[in-house]
Order: sequence, then C-alpha cells, then structure tokens
Amino acid sequence: MDHEFFNTLTNNLVEGDPDATVANTRQALEAGIEPMRIIKEGLVPGMNIVGEKFSSGEFFLPDLIIAADCMQKAMELLEPELRARRQEVESAGIVVIGTVKGDIHEIGKSLVATMLSANGFKVHDLGVDVPTATFISRVQEVGAQMLGMSALLTTTMTVQEEVIQALKEAGLRDRLKVMVGGAPVTQAWADQIGADGFAEDAIGAVQLARKLMSS
Repeated sequence: MDHEFFNTLTNNLVEGDPDATVANTRQALEAGIEPMRIIKEGLVPGMNIVGEKFSSGEFFLPDLIIAADCMQKAMELLEPELRARRQEVESAGIVVIGTVKGDIHEIGKSLVATMLSANGFKVHDLGVDVPTATFISRVQEVGAQMLGMSALLTTTMTVQEEVIQALKEAGLRDRLKVMVGGAPVTQAWADQIGADGFAEDAIGAVQLARKLMSS
C-alpha cells in the first residue's frame, strides 16, 4: 500500500500540483508512514524526474519552480513530524547563499536555494543585496561547507571576487567550496576569481554542489 502513496506523491511533483502534494503527504502521515520514507521514496524521486526532464529540455523553468514549491510545501508539513521523532533529514552539506551587494535579483538565487534544499542541503538564504561582511559572518556562524553567490549585473560581478578575497583574509577560504552564478557569470570568470565552480541553472547548481561536496 505504501508504494501507492509514494507513486502518487512522485506524480504530484512531476505534474506540478502543490495542493495534491500537501493533501497526499498529509494522508501518508495519517496512514502511519514514516516522514523520512515519504521524503526519500516519494518526494525526492519526483524532484529527480523533474530535474531530468528539465535537463533534457522537456520541462522549462516554470515547471521547475512549481515542483520546488510542491516540495517546499510538503517539507513544511513533514519537518515538525521529523522534529517530534527527533529525526533529521541527513544533510548533504551546509550552504550559505545570496545575491551580492548592489544586486536585487531574487528569482534565480531563490530557485537554486529551493532546489538545493529539496536535494538534502541545509540552506541559509541571505536574500539579495548582501554585503560582503554578512556573507563572511554567516559562513562562520553556521559552519558552512559551501557558499553560493549570484550576480545578475556585470557591475556586481566584481563583488563575488571581493567576497572570495574577504574569505581568504578571514582564513576561511580553504575550508569551504565557493560556487558562483548569474547571467553574466561564466566558467572563465569563476576561474579568474578563484571560485570552485560555476553553474548556469538550478539543476546545474545541484549537480555542482553534490560534486564539490564529494571531492
């Protein structure tokens, strides 16, 4: 019977139906299914299928955003249950993410944050227009293993370099991976400023984060 719930949840995500995702997550809990199993056997496979369809060009950005929203709403229901059972989703890594100072572009960065979260990363999203000092202090505060910085303007790209320099000065650079993204950002720019990687989109960011964490 359990596998029927899992298949339904997977399909809810692929079809992009937040209401059905929440209703079926609630139903699975009421049926006594462990929250961790609901995540691992129902929700995560759905996100994986959506990611594959996006990568192959069958799905587009709105499909990705809706699926991530489904996942987030289901997790809002499951997290209190996990806490009650003193369980935690095994973290794939601790990530601090934000759009750099002078830049207020939200959507791409938020989607990357949501997708990382949906894939098991513990994400601290600092929002937009984030000063360099805030990145540094939050990295220290949460013991981040990874820092993600978005810049959508050519004029704010240089702030990514400033943050990496500040990490070096604070003695933090060697202990964490840095990934950068944003419309004008390229692999060549990432190499030039000493970042560990660059991703073009949210799916690429998840793949890169996994790769960096395992290296």
